[in-house]
Amino acid sequence: MEFDFSPIVDNWRFFASGLGVTIALSAIAALTSILLGLVITLFRLYGPRWLRPFLVFYIDTMRSIPVLVVLVWIYFAFPLLAGVTFPPFWAALVGLTLHIAAYAAEVIRAGIESVRPGQTRAGLALGMSRAQILRKIILPQATIRMLPAFGSVLTIAIKDTAIATVIAVPEIMHRSEIVAGQSYRPIEVFTVAMIAYFLILFPVTRGVDRLYHRLAHLGRS
Repeated sequence: MEFDFSPIVDNWRFFASGLGVTIALSAIAALTSILLGLVITLFRLYGPRWLRPFLVFYIDTMRSIPVLVVLVWIYFAFPLLAGVTFPPFWAALVGLTLHIAAYAAEVIRAGIESVRPGQTRAGLALGMSRAQILRKIILPQATIRMLPAFGSVLTIAIKDTAIATVIAVPEIMHRSEIVAGQSYRPIEVFTVAMIAYFLILFPVTRGVDRLYHRLAHLGRS
């Protein structure tokens, strides 16, 4: 079998723009997912009691539904229900955020609850408010402890962008499908796409791991 990578060379700008979309979508989705997960966790732990069952239901529901179903529902079904149509990129961003935020919320909750309750009592004894205790004592330690799990959240966000090809988001997987269909070179095209994902993900996972090992002592109590 002869390999021909000329379709990739001839369309490198096409691939590069798709790679840019992948990086942008994954970075924004990871950020919005963590922020939404933080809000959900704070309301679940410190908000009104009546709200907690709804938040738990949301988390369990999102973790039980495949992200593909979420993306397709938001892009195809939600416009019929609400009369609001999302462009493919924004539909993917909303779907990924809603889905990954459920996992991020559990990571953040576990991190906050891992800090010993005695530190909260000590802060109250010193006259600190609960907001000050959370901001100055609990979250700094919990954030360090959550770093490995946050690395997993970021990895999921990057990999799940490939699923956005089903709603025609012009990311690298979608661009690869187009070039493979036109050139009849799926082995070469999808191999390059696989390598591109590896080159994005490997530095991220190793970087987060190294950062955690450098800062792990700050999260011990």
